[in-house]
Amino acid sequence: MNSHLAHMVYFTLHDASPVAQQKLIDECHKYLKGHPGEVYFSAGTLVPDLARPVNDRTFHVSLNVVFDSRKAQDDYQAAPRHIEFIEKNKANWAQVRVFDSYVG
Repeated sequence: MNSHLAHMVYFTLHDASPVAQQKLIDECHKYLKGHPGEVYFSAGTLVPDLARPVNDRTFHVSLNVVFDSRKAQDDYQAAPRHIEFIEKNKANWAQVRVFDSYVG
């Protein structure tokens, strides 16, 4: 299968203040945007008024990156900027959930 790989990450924060959420979004843009093979990038916050029973509301910040291949995603995982992002931000993470899927 030669599809794109979607890498979706949902962060639940210890300090979930608007300032802390924006800091994490800014850090996502600084360290995670623009990696080789990236075809789509976004980072943002939970939509506060979408509270249907099916909505998962257990996160504060989401990261969505689509890569053109599995190899590009694997390289991203080992990239120095990705590792630096984790080291600089993980102290405020109460929970991190990652969903990887092939999309086309």
